[in-house]
Amino acid sequence: MSRNYKFKNQEGLYFVSFATVFWVDIFVRLEYFDCLVQNLNYCIANKGMEVYAWCIMPSHVHLVFKSTIQKPEDLIRDFKSFTSKALIRLIRENNQESRKEWLSNSFKKAAKANSNNSENQFWQQHNNPIQLWSAVVIQQKIDYTHNNPVIAGFVEYDYEYLYSSARDYAGRKGFVNVIIT
Repeated sequence: MSRNYKFKNQEGLYFVSFATVFWVDIFVRLEYFDCLVQNLNYCIANKGMEVYAWCIMPSHVHLVFKSTIQKPEDLIRDFKSFTSKALIRLIRENNQESRKEWLSNSFKKAAKANSNNSENQFWQQHNNPIQLWSAVVIQQKIDYTHNNPVIAGFVEYDYEYLYSSARDYAGRKGFVNVIIT
């Protein structure tokens, strides 16, 4: 990982993105979205995560967050580790999942190419953390996060996308307990 992509200030506000292995579209079923939402809220309630913006796209996640208890890299590592196991289990147990075998093979293939994983790899390893140092940069990253579903053509207006904090910024209650800037 490049030096440009490290959590340098442990108390800093960060923008991170992390993607599924091979950019596989996983988040196409409500139970997979809900798994991430529940775990974000768990980290907020129990692990000192403060979320300022978030968006779950089919193959990746964007977060603007800070960690108040542990190192931000440890918080994201734990979040990704827990959610990867939970999501793989959900996929395997989902009778409606037509891509089960193909997804399982993708996770195994990614793990074989990575010495840090023995059986399955769900998330790509990097998070590309970018420290947000000014109000202008913070707003740029929040806007970028919220505009992802609009640019992808999923919705016309950012607040229409259910799995994003754009709803909160538009005065509607979203699924994750965010801090509005």
